[in-house]
Amino acid sequence: MRFEAVPCSPAAVLPLRERYRAEMGCQILYDQIHVREGWTEMFALNVEGDLAGFGTKAVAGPWSERPTIIEFFVAPEQRSHVFRLFDALLAQTGARHIETQSNGTLLAHMLHALSRDVVSESILFEDRFTTDLPATGATVRRVTPEAAIHAAIERRSGGGEWQLMVNGAAVGQGGILFHYNRPYGDIHMEVAEPFRRRGLGAYFVQELKRACRVLGAIPAARCNPDNLASRHTLQKAGFVPCGHRLAGSITK
Repeated sequence: MRFEAVPCSPAAVLPLRERYRAEMGCQILYDQIHVREGWTEMFALNVEGDLAGFGTKAVAGPWSERPTIIEFFVAPEQRSHVFRLFDALLAQTGARHIETQSNGTLLAHMLHALSRDVVSESILFEDRFTTDLPATGATVRRVTPEAAIHAAIERRSGGGEWQLMVNGAAVGQGGILFHYNRPYGDIHMEVAEPFRRRGLGAYFVQELKRACRVLGAIPAARCNPDNLASRHTLQKAGFVPCGHRLAGSITK
């Protein structure tokens, strides 16, 4: 049988990318890179000339010196050919690096099969529990105008900023970013050192989650695997780990 990876336009494989998003059913880390001019190259994956899947190579920004496969999808009815199609993708692209998320569909399996230096660059979290943590004297103030936040949601770029206030002073900065697939919003925050270890960080995350839901988005978050304090804070605010952002080089 003939297996090919052929350069194509994003529009040529858009129906398959929609199937990919639906099957993922989670925050997709590299989704919006596809709309940045010159950041990606798309490839149609064919079996005997028939479209069976697609692959994406990132070639700009942090990947300008190390082109990297960031998406790989094969239609379920063609998955008996998944390894042959990935071989064709590697041969066509010349890529020797893979970045993906462990809660993905296929690319994480390819990474573990072909790499011996896989590392977790961050832990991914999903919102599972609604919490009612006390404010302990703190308030949360939105900084970004609401209209600007909705505009960021529409263009899937940027987001909004909030401040954690204690006695009228800002002691923490945080926000929600919307540069991932709909309807997810990525929560981030930081509390000034003198105000840490008081439960204020978890309260801040809780309120950012609430704001995210009000905006019609689903909260998500991530943190460095070695950041024990962030892991604890996110879990205290109702987040649970759902995957890892993985990276590795092809060694086989």
